[in-house]
Amino acid sequence: MFQQNLQNKTILVTGASSGIGRECAIVLSGMGAELVISGKNEERLQQTLQSLSLGNHRLLAANLTQPDAVAELVNKLPPLNGLLHCAGIWKPQPIKFLQPQTARLIMEVNYMAAVMLVSQLLQQKKMLSGASVVFVSSIAAHQPYKGGAAYAASKAALEAFAKTLALETAHAGMRSNCIAPAMVQSPILIQAQTTVTEAAMQHHLNQYPLRPGVPNDVAQAAAFLLSDASSWITGATLHLNGGIALL
Repeated sequence: MFQQNLQNKTILVTGASSGIGRECAIVLSGMGAELVISGKNEERLQQTLQSLSLGNHRLLAANLTQPDAVAELVNKLPPLNGLLHCAGIWKPQPIKFLQPQTARLIMEVNYMAAVMLVSQLLQQKKMLSGASVVFVSSIAAHQPYKGGAAYAASKAALEAFAKTLALETAHAGMRSNCIAPAMVQSPILIQAQTTVTEAAMQHHLNQYPLRPGVPNDVAQAAAFLLSDASSWITGATLHLNGGIALL
């Protein structure tokens, strides 16, 4: 019987410098995974590295929107059993005022970075047979909100890409899935709190039948999808929403 542990698995975690990405890295290392953590901010990545459980972990800083940087990052990687792609940004802007540069930036970071990273991983044959790829999407891809057109579109595109990847790599036993969280206590939530009144934010948080999420909720789901316990799951999106989608 498969168990949810990550012993003897080497996993790349992007966006590991803070928030959900950092918590995921901490949890995965605690389950025995050997990690390569990546992000743009090397100082914050060092803080993440120091928080990991003992193991042969590595830090490789890179800007995933730069093709040369992506190719260089992948070239330095060991063969991987898994990829957890947490890198992403959130910049709310009503459609009426949506600027081209904002839309392009969101799509580059949230979608194109993932596409180019995975493409390089496959080209350079860094993904081992049976590897698992997990992308952090968002409930916004399924339940859009005012001001979130570009963000929701980028996450919907990411989920479509993940399903295509599942089809194209199934012959090698590889799997590709997404996690779509609702509101999680992370730097994005802190940023969101500056765009609405305190009363409006509290009203939203009170809508969750269970509770709003915390980064560990995402980390545990990611660990499951990266482990052999989920070996018959591919092309799926796991919704983490505390029941808010039921309302």
